Amino acid sequence: MRLLIAAVGKLKQGPERELFAHYLGRAETAGRKLHLSPLGVIEVAESRATTPTSRRKAEAEALIAKIPSSHRLICLDRTGEALSSENLAALLAKLRDGGEQGLTFLIGGADGLAAEMLGKAAKIVSLGPMTLPHGLARIDLTEQLYRAATNIAGHPYPRE
Repeated sequence: MRLLIAAVGKLKQGPERELFAHYLGRAETAGRKLHLSPLGVIEVAESRATTPTSRRKAEAEALIAKIPSSHRLICLDRTGEALSSENLAALLAKLRDGGEQGLTFLIGGADGLAAEMLGKAAKIVSLGPMTLPHGLARIDLTEQLYRAATNIAGHPYPRE
């Protein structure tokens, strides 16, 4: 099953981008043997529209244009379900074993994701109740994808 992270905004060069790349590489490597790869990334520019609603709509259109239609969507949103690492691993394994071709994780811009995107989601997931900068949300997601792959493979990460 192909995995994709589609996010509004671009990570600048520096520590956030380096850490994101680090976990992206680890997740890709760990997922390869488990049919959880390739793991790709799509970044779309933040909208310059004047209202939050119009920005969300423009960003949703930009995201949809770049996401394969065969992919199921998981939206990251503060209103979503907080999954444990084990539950995320179980979800990925279930979708993969159910024959899904691809799965896209969506990270919205500063105004969040448009209601139409949330409505198309197979699942809405929260990374927790705290507000995170989008760069840290991407890092957290990629680390959790790496952790999910190691969990599915039966590796002790984290060690108990």
